Amino acid sequence: MNAPSSPRFAFRTLIGLAVLQALGSAVAAVPIVTVPELQPFAAQIRRVVEALNEVGTPLSSSDQSALAAALAESDPALAGPKVQSILDRRVLFSVNINPEMRVKVASGDAAPTLTEAGWRTFLVKVHNESGTTAQLKVNSPEAGRLHNAPAGEIGNRWLMAEMFNGQPLRKELGGLPLEYRLIQLYSRDAGRREAKLSFDVGQGTQDLGFRSEANVLFTIEPAREVRLHVLDEDGKPTTGALWVTDRLGHVYPAQAKRLAPDFFFHPQVYRADGETLRLPEGTYSVKFQRGPESIPETRDLTVGSAGADWSFRVVRWIDPSKQGWWSGDHHIHAAGCAHYEKPTEGVLASDMMRHVLGEDLKVGANLTWGPCFDYQKQFFRGVDDPVSRWPFLLHYDVEVSGFGSHESGHLCLLRLREQMYPGGTSKQHWPKLGLNTLKWAKKQGALVGPAHSGWGLDMNSTELPNFKVPPFNGIGANEYIVDVTHNVPGPDGTLVPAVDFLSTVDTPFPWELNIWYHTLNAGFRTRISGETDFPCIYSERVGLGRSYVKLDGKLDYEAWCEGIRAGRNYVSDGFSHLLDFSADSVAMGEKGSELRLDAAKQVQFKLKVATRLNPEPEGDIAKRSFTEHPYWHVERARIPGTREVQVELLQNGFPIASQRVTADGTERPVEFSAQVTRSGWYAVRILPSAHTNPIFITVGGKPIRASRRSLEWCLKSVDQCWSQKERFMKGQELVQAKEAYEHARAVYRARLAECDVD
Repeated sequence: MNAPSSPRFAFRTLIGLAVLQALGSAVAAVPIVTVPELQPFAAQIRRVVEALNEVGTPLSSSDQSALAAALAESDPALAGPKVQSILDRRVLFSVNINPEMRVKVASGDAAPTLTEAGWRTFLVKVHNESGTTAQLKVNSPEAGRLHNAPAGEIGNRWLMAEMFNGQPLRKELGGLPLEYRLIQLYSRDAGRREAKLSFDVGQGTQDLGFRSEANVLFTIEPAREVRLHVLDEDGKPTTGALWVTDRLGHVYPAQAKRLAPDFFFHPQVYRADGETLRLPEGTYSVKFQRGPESIPETRDLTVGSAGADWSFRVVRWIDPSKQGWWSGDHHIHAAGCAHYEKPTEGVLASDMMRHVLGEDLKVGANLTWGPCFDYQKQFFRGVDDPVSRWPFLLHYDVEVSGFGSHESGHLCLLRLREQMYPGGTSKQHWPKLGLNTLKWAKKQGALVGPAHSGWGLDMNSTELPNFKVPPFNGIGANEYIVDVTHNVPGPDGTLVPAVDFLSTVDTPFPWELNIWYHTLNAGFRTRISGETDFPCIYSERVGLGRSYVKLDGKLDYEAWCEGIRAGRNYVSDGFSHLLDFSADSVAMGEKGSELRLDAAKQVQFKLKVATRLNPEPEGDIAKRSFTEHPYWHVERARIPGTREVQVELLQNGFPIASQRVTADGTERPVEFSAQVTRSGWYAVRILPSAHTNPIFITVGGKPIRASRRSLEWCLKSVDQCWSQKERFMKGQELVQAKEAYEHARAVYRARLAECDVD
């Protein structure tokens, strides 16, 4: 590469400037900066674009296309000016840091327009001649406390100004000659206000003669009150989700500074009938939806000088609850991950209830875990939280994560009577061996299972079942391979399975389902349940992964959990439904889900199927790797070129029959017939969108031992899991762990001896 000062580089730079003039930007106030190396500059620009998306102020599609074309240039002298011509229109301040680290600032090309009671995001262009990697800071005498301050203290402090230093950006400058940063400005007031903003990279770096300051006269658009009318399909008041964007793609209310009940990591907000939004005058694109069982509606709506009244009504394509199928997400959180982690910023039960209502999720299991445990534990009651409004229930339980036994794999503990493991008052004293935690939970009648099952069970294949032994080195259903072989005392001392269910839908489907299929083939009867792990694995919304539980009577949390234990549920992303699955006279989840045959017989399998795809494919979801979000989604099940999906009947994990079903939201009967000659399990799936629990069919009273290969896989997996988990065990628990693992080996060996099917 030629040095930046070489004649050839200078000539290319002149060409770049000529290109810029041809683009019509020669009159721009922000100076063009030479870009000597393209690769690091391009990487920083891509992070800036991602950051703009993150804070809800994305580039327009045309700007994104132009930027991609500019970055595709191989010559920095051509690419640099083109990139700057696109981004400089959003630059409010141009900052120069000279070789002596003196900072001066000038106004940029962006119109200094703010919004009352809202945030606006602009770019800061940084010409860093010094190469410093210090943090760029902004200050203003007009900025300060805006709320709960004495009147004399507020004065003229109408502005808040902050540099955005969150992911994917770093807090410090990168040391490049040119980079862009984000500044966020909030106005308390409407009208015209002048503010002085100054920049520095540390004490003493301000330029002499006040050139590190810029005085800006802002025009602040007034916000207007928008009253919302939100009705369900029956015309009754309800709560729904709203996505509000302006013509430039700005998200309202501004995401970056939202506090609960509005979450900053969501573009949508949840509002109930009669509540309001405050928005500047203008026209907005507004999307309304209430969970995956409703059809989204998008309209252009206007806010005038007198405000506005906006009305929305839910349009459903299905309501499984009217047939006794009640949706729930057994794994959501009110602290940690994308959430706020400081208790003073903490999310309350009323905040989570708003989201449960807005997503039409009938049961939300709010699990207290590591972050903020000592704050969030106050909400545990052992009964539904008082904010519940039947048929919408919020119930606090526990995820063992950030505790001792999370190292064996995280655990969901539902239907607890007591939330604290004996021997302490917080999270530090819990056992390392997950089986010990399960014994404690089962003694009080809890419903238990591993969380986010696929973590640690990864394999580079979508084949099911797959016979490669995974690493067992994560926080998913790792020790499950041992726990499933154990029976432990229940509340009355009767032995019950140590684990009730595997969590699904929130990790790659082959990883979750593979271990389940193998243990079902080994003769165990663990069920599955759907979860989101909101907002850790999925932050988009609660209820991305759901269990639909069939109840004969009134919905309550105890019965809903019991339905999962009995396997009277299917799991789904909410866009596919597998209702009333039965084999001859036995319905899934009833009579132990077991059909007993004296001899081989032709069995009739029946269910009702309803699934919905948009007429045209949704983005590139179907093209993504199975290891990319979203892991379960009906779009992945679309038969290419159609609006159809494949409904499959499984025998011991393998499809033996299938039907194509049009995914237009219509409920349709589906029937299969299969000759059953030996004991096994049967289930139906739309992969990867929905999956029933099994119906177990025994022939001649023989137990299910469906596959020697599956049993051999399980036996090898115990050894692999031990190789990863032994190091966490100490003292008496090491002795207990050795016994637990050896017990599992013995059980698998005994069942292997009983199996005569490869």
